Amino acid sequence: MRILIVDDEAPARERLAQHVTDLGGHEVVAGARDGDEAIRLASRHQPDVVLMDIRMPGTDGVAAARALAEADAPPAVIFVTAYGEHALAAFDAEAVDYLVKPVRRDRLARALERARRVTRPQLDALGGTVQGADDGARAHILCRRRGVLELVPVADIHYFQADNKYVTVCHAEGEDLIEESLRQLEGEFGDRFVRIHRNALVARDRLGRLEHGAGGRRYLVLRGLQKRLEVSRRHAGQVRDLLEHLGER
Repeated sequence: MRILIVDDEAPARERLAQHVTDLGGHEVVAGARDGDEAIRLASRHQPDVVLMDIRMPGTDGVAAARALAEADAPPAVIFVTAYGEHALAAFDAEAVDYLVKPVRRDRLARALERARRVTRPQLDALGGTVQGADDGARAHILCRRRGVLELVPVADIHYFQADNKYVTVCHAEGEDLIEESLRQLEGEFGDRFVRIHRNALVARDRLGRLEHGAGGRRYLVLRGLQKRLEVSRRHAGQVRDLLEHLGER
């Protein structure tokens, strides 16, 4: 992909450019010192991805990202910043990912792969931004992993499972804990996830097949995963009907 790097500090731009070069398969087309220059260079070079700092003199990264989102062919924006507290504001500006400095090369690789997968039409179909979707649903879930803020795309989540006061989010890159209730999540994402048990919500695209276990228990086998989740008697009928509707048995 063609990448524009935006940071008011030249060493930071150089470090990111070196990471991109080391990863291979991408081209750094330009570097910008602030948001205004980023907007001009994006218009000139038409990058696929913009790696954007947030705190910069003049037009900051969030404002620049909002301006870039108005382009006919907007680039994917990945924020790269030393300030984790700006995560929600950043994703309100339609960012694909959010990296906290110092950036690890493997984390940058995952962000770039995410930018490749999540095109603008897909983002729009999934509700767009964290806070700005027409239906009010977020496109990302905010987690704190080993003291670092991470945002997990809802499109990558396989299921939510409750355990005491925490909920485990199982997604394409692993598992994280969040302090949100299944009731809140179901209310927000009920069109994308199905309640199969009082302690579990499963993504509709992960519904596989029902299996019977000992003692009359039923289990849902998740599509593409080596995972079985118990289905409660209360929700078994709904799950069976949905599987039949999807052509599964």
